[in-house]
Amino acid sequence: MIGWRTNRHLVVIESDDWGSVRMPSRDVYEEFLRRGIRVDNDAYCRYDSLATSTDLERLFEVLQSVRDKNGNPAVITANTLSANPEFEKIEASGFQEYYFEPFIDTLKHSAVHANAFDVWQQGMRAGVLHPQSHGREHLNVKKWLKALRNGHPSTVVAFKLGTWGLTHAVDASIDSYYMGAFDSGLEEDLAEQEIIITEGLQLFKEIFGFNSRSFIPTTYTWSPRIEPVLIRNGVKYIQSTVFQKIPIDDKRIVMRRRCFQGTTSKAGLVHLMRNCFFEPSTNPGHDCVAECLNRVENAFKWKKAANICAHRVNFIGSIDPSNTDRNLPAFKLLLKEIVRRWPDAEFVTSDQLGDIITE
Repeated sequence: MIGWRTNRHLVVIESDDWGSVRMPSRDVYEEFLRRGIRVDNDAYCRYDSLATSTDLERLFEVLQSVRDKNGNPAVITANTLSANPEFEKIEASGFQEYYFEPFIDTLKHSAVHANAFDVWQQGMRAGVLHPQSHGREHLNVKKWLKALRNGHPSTVVAFKLGTWGLTHAVDASIDSYYMGAFDSGLEEDLAEQEIIITEGLQLFKEIFGFNSRSFIPTTYTWSPRIEPVLIRNGVKYIQSTVFQKIPIDDKRIVMRRRCFQGTTSKAGLVHLMRNCFFEPSTNPGHDCVAECLNRVENAFKWKKAANICAHRVNFIGSIDPSNTDRNLPAFKLLLKEIVRRWPDAEFVTSDQLGDIITE
């Protein structure tokens, strides 16, 4: 078996996309539909949004409903985007220049999100929410601005409504995927990615008061050539699935590098491979609890940490309350089954897992 092994039953829950705008509100969602843009065809557009205080409190209640062998509650590694676009400034530049704002400023623009960061901090103090970095924003700035300058209809509508996260499933005319911040291997783009990574990690430290020691590139796509800048900014561990998607240029991506848990990249980053998945919002009708438990069992069988991937979308109810009404009981069942089947289970964060591996 390749990679690091352990006899401990370690459980990590890695959750991406925190801090990022996806669907700004229910009103915006309905406005898209009125304009014939089928945001209901993409689960992230249909359900995902900035977390409200209620979203966070309901999630924290579930996390605190279980305790591991050490008396610790379940903890989410909240992989956070530090910033979102400043739409007014970008439009004023004629879509020539890009401007961003800290996500905590984005929260203040909406009454339902205005106090949400206070609840973030409560969760951090309670040990159920542990932020790590997902980058500066969940956006390929170059491709997005180009589409806006070219007047792509649904991209322009999304901009006017305060978002960018549309996909081919929403509009078949979208030929550029805007969500992958690092999906280019061109020299000029790699130079810009270094700036974006540095700014994102510095802003993360300003917001939370500590360095992010792990990092998860958006869409699991990145060139190995950006890894040294991560290390220079304090990152030691890189989260991923089993495959790293490596861009050749700004259009072609190949899946060519396998990332085993505990192995080290050429640059020196330790891989924290995800091997379990709880994603009910994107898999309706699928028994995500049973499948996730099977994967946890397999991870422990092969003496690996159970590293569960559970995106933010699964825990957001402000766009459609039925999303959390379905998913939170399932998530609670998953956690309770883990501690029942493996009483010696230990809930740890991504960077804690990295420390255990390296020590």
